Amino acid sequence: MTQIDQAVEIREGEELDVAAVDRFMKQAVPGLEGEPGIRQYPGGASNLTYQVDYGNQSYVLRRPPFGKIAKSAHDMLREARVMEALKPAYPYVPNIVAICDDHSILGCDFYVMERLKGIILRQDFPQDFNLSADDTRKLCLNVIDKLVDLHTVDAKGAGLDKLGKGAGYVQRQIGGWSDRFRKARTEDVGDFEAVMAWLNDKMPEDVAQVVIHNDYRFDNVVLNPDNPFEVIGVLDWEMATIGDPLMDLGNSLAYWIEADDEGPFQMLRRQPTHRPGMLTRREVVDYYMEKSGFRADNFDFYEIYGLFRLAVIIQQIYYRFYHGQTKDKRFAAFGHAANYLEQRCQRLIRESSL
Repeated sequence: MTQIDQAVEIREGEELDVAAVDRFMKQAVPGLEGEPGIRQYPGGASNLTYQVDYGNQSYVLRRPPFGKIAKSAHDMLREARVMEALKPAYPYVPNIVAICDDHSILGCDFYVMERLKGIILRQDFPQDFNLSADDTRKLCLNVIDKLVDLHTVDAKGAGLDKLGKGAGYVQRQIGGWSDRFRKARTEDVGDFEAVMAWLNDKMPEDVAQVVIHNDYRFDNVVLNPDNPFEVIGVLDWEMATIGDPLMDLGNSLAYWIEADDEGPFQMLRRQPTHRPGMLTRREVVDYYMEKSGFRADNFDFYEIYGLFRLAVIIQQIYYRFYHGQTKDKRFAAFGHAANYLEQRCQRLIRESSL
């Protein structure tokens, strides 16, 4: 059996107040005994995720990053409430155990959820995760299927129809992400103005209004350790909303790096989409459209949007590092990554028939 995903030692500067966590947990979950063991999950560059253990009982705590953050970002209360509403209609959402808006405990909003014990595929397959190309393809299709399933959820039936702002989602995203980039730009990173102008000029109408995840990747999917083809959980619902499903797919493809992609793009790879048997980006789009029924004559806009949005996310994190608001050395090269993504967007724009 492949090793279950585990938390590791907490990064410097991101420690939690163990006594405060203990008091909160014992109030939220009657019967807990002893002192909690707290470790941190290494993945993710945004919200912080910790494993809280009481003997053989294990929970996951999610909180925003330390330091100054954007006013509307890292809304833990919203994320937890979206998960609670979506759970009955989409069973892959972890159960929420407790929600906290009392800043006297950890200095921020946070929530606690069940820990799904399973395999999470990060940058590479685990050493003992031996899948043939055919089996890798089967796994890949199963993961894409769960995105299709999400996009067919009855939002109104789940009580989530008011989560979004209605028609005009594509337009709001281009305007919103452009504004965020301009506010987060540092002097060592390009201005993306040509990319933003192209996206603004080529915006299509919304294809549909459905529940979207907005960060759907392999490392946000939990696999059954006894049957790694089976998805048992989908994590990280911070950016979930009602919006355009093809924009959601474009976001996912920004992380979908193939074995023959150029070196700088390979350096950004965070999931094992380079493995033999994985679908190409083009195959992902074709398969998704066939299964979902959603259509676009040309996917270039959505692909370039996804890359631009990823660049903004990277730049927002880099801004915090650049200004000394975080000391996490993982973020030191994020400015170079943003510059590369600008070049990639510009090349795709030149090659596009739109």
